[in-house]
Amino acid sequence: MSEPKYVVIANKYAADIRKGVIPPNVWLPSLAEIARENGVSEIVARKAIGQLRRWGLVKTVERRGTLVLAQSDDTRISPERQMESPETTYNTESAGGDEVVVDREIREIAADQELAETFGLEVGATLVHVITRATEGGRPISISDTFHLPGQSPPEADFLEEELSERAPAGTHADWLGVPVGEPIMTVKQRYLTAGDRLLMISDVSYIPGRYRAYSFRMALSRE
Repeated sequence: MSEPKYVVIANKYAADIRKGVIPPNVWLPSLAEIARENGVSEIVARKAIGQLRRWGLVKTVERRGTLVLAQSDDTRISPERQMESPETTYNTESAGGDEVVVDREIREIAADQELAETFGLEVGATLVHVITRATEGGRPISISDTFHLPGQSPPEADFLEEELSERAPAGTHADWLGVPVGEPIMTVKQRYLTAGDRLLMISDVSYIPGRYRAYSFRMALSRE
């Protein structure tokens, strides 16, 4: 599925803002200029600017234009917190003290071809599927699909690999978070492995727009 044109334009500006190519306190081109440069209407250009505002990258000043905001250096979760429960993590992050509610749906499933290949199992082998939905002050903030071997929650892993990026989430994730299908949001793919690189658990997490910044890393886990 191709991305809407306004999302493509917003992503282009977002990348330049986050890389510092467009520094803070700089005015973006006018709607007419953005429309002309990208071969779209001003309506599409306005939607692109609206997307940048939702991501917290710019603000619109009446009769002046769109100003790039200073970007926080905050990262998603410090490494020592990776073994926390979602309840602890989100309550720590909740600046306004809003109530955090985490709901889990857990069931055993038979591994399909893709999951079997991912875990190195036979098709039909038993896996546990966990859907985790989190709200803050009644508003959805994240949803995840996790698959793990039976008896591996939390996993007895030695390494966690994470890859964070802005991409279109799964349809069920978009529905829960209330974002348009095909609109890129922050997502993270996690892989928990043993020292021998045996895969124990994978997770696909989606967050509401603007919550975290992107990065990718591999780290050792500590249970102390």
